[in-house]
Amino acid sequence: MDEKKNILTYEGLKKYEDELHDLKVNKRQEVAQKIKEAREQGDLSENAEYDAAKDEQRDIEARIEALEKILKNAEVVTDEDVDTNKISIGCKVKIRDLEFNEDLEYKIVGSSEANSLKGKISNESPVGKALIGAKKGETVSVETQAGVFKYEVLGIERSSDN
Repeated sequence: MDEKKNILTYEGLKKYEDELHDLKVNKRQEVAQKIKEAREQGDLSENAEYDAAKDEQRDIEARIEALEKILKNAEVVTDEDVDTNKISIGCKVKIRDLEFNEDLEYKIVGSSEANSLKGKISNESPVGKALIGAKKGETVSVETQAGVFKYEVLGIERSSDN
């Protein structure tokens, strides 16, 4: 079975590459130093610093592995790929919640980049799925556990446009 592609914006790709570099170059050395210092304290069987450093090392290695997997299967969406006639991954959308008459702005991203607190919603989320392919002026319905929500698409632009 093919592994799922991780759709990333260029910004997301850069963020993951920077984090991976930091983990490999800086964090690995820091934790190796902590382990070395803890070992020098003698008996490892009751050494909390050693145990904590080994746990941190495991966490760092797990994150490195996860990032490498994301990057290995990455498919980058560039601004040139974004069609501003319809909503797609990598675009910024302005929508109106018709129930609350509230304007919202989201960036549509791949699932690994999603962060609703920063206005980044996944193309796989209920709202993201409903919005993909919609055009300016269209109304989309989103079925959620809380009921059906309707949104009017007010605008579509490339995410780097301001």
